[in-house]
Amino acid sequence: MNEHFERLIQRVEQLIDRIESVLPQPLGAPDWSASVAYRYRKRSSGHGALEPVRQVAQMQLSDLQEIDGQKEKIQRNTLQFVRGLPANNVLLTGARGTGKSSLVKACLQEYASQGVRLIEVDKADLVDLPDIVDVVANRPERFIVFCDDLSFEDGEAGYKALKSVLDGSVSAVGHNVLIYATSNRRHLLPEYMKENLSYTHTPDGEVHPGEVVEEKISLSERFGLWVSFYPFSQDEYLTIVKQWLSSFDVPAVAIEAARPQALVWALERGSRSGRVAYQFARDYAGSHGAGT
Repeated sequence: MNEHFERLIQRVEQLIDRIESVLPQPLGAPDWSASVAYRYRKRSSGHGALEPVRQVAQMQLSDLQEIDGQKEKIQRNTLQFVRGLPANNVLLTGARGTGKSSLVKACLQEYASQGVRLIEVDKADLVDLPDIVDVVANRPERFIVFCDDLSFEDGEAGYKALKSVLDGSVSAVGHNVLIYATSNRRHLLPEYMKENLSYTHTPDGEVHPGEVVEEKISLSERFGLWVSFYPFSQDEYLTIVKQWLSSFDVPAVAIEAARPQALVWALERGSRSGRVAYQFARDYAGSHGAGT
C-alpha cells in the first residue's frame, strides 16, 4: 500500500513539474554587463527573455547625412534623458529607408558610455511591455525600448498595452525608460475611406472627427515628440552615396565617377533613400576592391 502511494506521489510530482514547465514564468533580469543592447524574445512555450545582442550595429551619428533637423531633435531628447531631465517618448515616421531606425541605433552608440541601453521589442510582444518596464525599474541605466516598423491592425493586443504604458507606466513609474518607435504611417492604425463619413460639422464650420478616427489618432498623440522623415532629392541622395563610399575608403575620383551608376541603381529600385545609397555603396566598394 505504501509503495503504491509513493508511486502515486511521484507521478503527481512529475505532472506538476510538466505543468510548471509550460506555464509563463516571471521575466528575469539578464546579465546587464553582456551588452548595451537586448532583444525581448518570447519562445513557443510562452516564456519571455531579454537576450543580449552580441554584435551591436556600429552606426555613428556622423554617418547619417541630410537629416540634420531630425538628428538634432532626437539627440537633444536623448541627451535630456541621459542627464535625468524631462524627456519624451518618440515616434519617428515617414518614408522608408530615410534613417529612422539608424538614428536610434546611432544614439545608442553615442550615449552607451553614459548609461544608455536599448531593448528591442517586436510589436507582437508589446503585451509584455509592463513586465519589461518592471524588470528595469530599479536599474541605474537609462533604457530606450525600441519598436521598429510599428503599426497595428484593428484589435491587436499590443495596441492597448502600448497605449497603457504611454499613458502612465513610463512617465509615472519608469523614470529610466523611454519608448522610441518608428513607423511608415503616423496614425499607426489602418485608415479607411468610410471613416471619413464619421466627421461632423458644427454650424460655425468646424470639422470634428468621429470616435473611430479619434481612437486611431490617440495612440500617436501619446508620443510626446514626433519626428518626420521625407524622401531625399537627387542631390541629397548623391551626398549620402558619397558619404558611404568615403566610409568604404573609395578614392575621391572613383566616387565622382560612380555618380551615374548610383542614379541608375536608385532608378532600378524606385527609391532615393539612405538605405538604397548604402546598398549601392557596398556593392560599388566591393566590386572595386575597396573597403577591405
